[in-house]
Amino acid sequence: MIDYAFDEDIFWYLSILPLVLCLCVIVILAKKYIVFISLDEQLFIYDLTSRRIMDGPQTVIVNPLTTKHFEVRSALSLGPSEYCVVRNFLSGEKHIEQGPKLVRLGAYDEIVVDQGGGSNFNNTTSFGRGFGHIPSSNVHGKRTALSLKANEYVRFIDNKTGKVRCLKGEQGCVVPGPYEDYLDGKGKMKAMDLKVYEYIKIQDTETGKVRVERGPKLVFLGPFEEFEQRGKQNAIAVDDETAVLILNKSTGEQTLITEKKLFVPSHDEEVVEVRKKIKLADYEACIVRDKTGKDIFYFGSNGEEERSFFLPPYSEVLELLWSRGRRRERRDLRIRKIDLRPMFMSYEISVRTNDNVELILEGSFFWEVVDLKSMIKVTNDTTGDICNHARSRFSELVSKVTLQEFMTQFNVIAKKVHEEDESDFYGKRGVKIHSLEVTHYRCAESTTAVVLEQIIQETTNRLNRLQHQESENEVQLQEIKGDIEEEKARSELIHIQTLNSNAKAKMEGMAEAAKLASFLSELHKNFPDMDIKTHIDMWNVLRKEDALKAVSNNEKATLYFTPDDVNLSIQNHDHKTKSSKLDDF
Repeated sequence: MIDYAFDEDIFWYLSILPLVLCLCVIVILAKKYIVFISLDEQLFIYDLTSRRIMDGPQTVIVNPLTTKHFEVRSALSLGPSEYCVVRNFLSGEKHIEQGPKLVRLGAYDEIVVDQGGGSNFNNTTSFGRGFGHIPSSNVHGKRTALSLKANEYVRFIDNKTGKVRCLKGEQGCVVPGPYEDYLDGKGKMKAMDLKVYEYIKIQDTETGKVRVERGPKLVFLGPFEEFEQRGKQNAIAVDDETAVLILNKSTGEQTLITEKKLFVPSHDEEVVEVRKKIKLADYEACIVRDKTGKDIFYFGSNGEEERSFFLPPYSEVLELLWSRGRRRERRDLRIRKIDLRPMFMSYEISVRTNDNVELILEGSFFWEVVDLKSMIKVTNDTTGDICNHARSRFSELVSKVTLQEFMTQFNVIAKKVHEEDESDFYGKRGVKIHSLEVTHYRCAESTTAVVLEQIIQETTNRLNRLQHQESENEVQLQEIKGDIEEEKARSELIHIQTLNSNAKAKMEGMAEAAKLASFLSELHKNFPDMDIKTHIDMWNVLRKEDALKAVSNNEKATLYFTPDDVNLSIQNHDHKTKSSKLDDF
């Protein structure tokens, strides 16, 4: 009984198993082929031979027998400033879908996605054609419309027709056409802002015409216009110191603008050069070569017209190329203004004496340009010619003398170098050599230089000894001259003292004579009977009295009397005694 019941249960389970399996298959197929489409979705159905799209909201049962593949995609939602490009891949036609809207694609439509984020539609990727699910394709298909400010503009070129569309100003939601690209690779462009002193030239590539825009203003380009490569330029202020040389491209003529203004060239004019006024000092000159090749000489000392001027068109300031360096080995000294003042110029040359000693001479010229026209006519390297000629003359003259003779005559040789050729060579070149000096010389060979140094040292020592002897002689001479002057002064002193003593004695004698004459005259009046000898004796007695008074007033005075002055007699008494003896006084 038990076995029989178990067999019935198994049979029941086996009988309902196909039904359960059918129900499972139906559920699985229903879940797969019954599609619920929302409002913002689309069902892409790929039949065996065609393609169709069903928009939501709806419920769709897909026939698995006639369908190869299907998928649900979200429709692309565009905001107010967004757009996308839709292409029909059967016909290749494109159109623009601009927001705000929900973009529902057709059966054979696809959204062109810009991989670079720009609007160059030739570099794009399309979505919607394949069979796989691409969840982010709608997001990548969105593009942002342009918004232009007052100083911005944008230019589009239609790749289908070749037309150019230009939009400028204050505009929002600027969207390119389906076949349009940015003419300017950067998209929207800023207008050129010109200040009052600025200008710019613009060329129309369609007609080739050029126009000039001058500030202050904003400049927008037209469909076929391009700015010049130089961009905006500053206008040129023409004043007393500045002029403008322009070239008219229509006629090919150059014109110098000197009128005071803020100059802006026209569309067919080109600024060749901004020229500054050339100013010359009283000692300066310059040479201008005109369009015919004629040289015109300007001197700063010849008045205001030549002292300051603008260089005319088709003319140039002649630039002199002179040699420089102590041996004039480099010809790269460029001179536009010539200094007419006397100036120094150093040199260095090699010569050889008659006794085969090679010397290197160093010195300087003191020279001056006296005839500019002759200089330009005869030579194009004045400094080079002067030094090369001096080198030749030095070599010629030094080769005729020995080293010893050269050491004592080098200044004489230097004088001959320039004086003998003053008018013949230098005069023809319009220069004057005031002096030519040898400031230093040395031997080219070291062994000879040692001998020369010894000679120079001995010469120097000899000169020092001579100078020392001359100094000693000069000191002795000054001492002798001092003694002579002292003796002369002493002789003059004695002569003057003698004259003073004589004059004093003469005055005293005259005073004494006057006294004596007055005394004798009074005695003769009062005592006419007394003879002259008595009068004189009385005078002598009075004089002795005066002498005694003078002596008595001086404590250190000594009075001496002669036998004639006193009435004194001395007697010698001889006593016959042994003890004493009276000597004569």
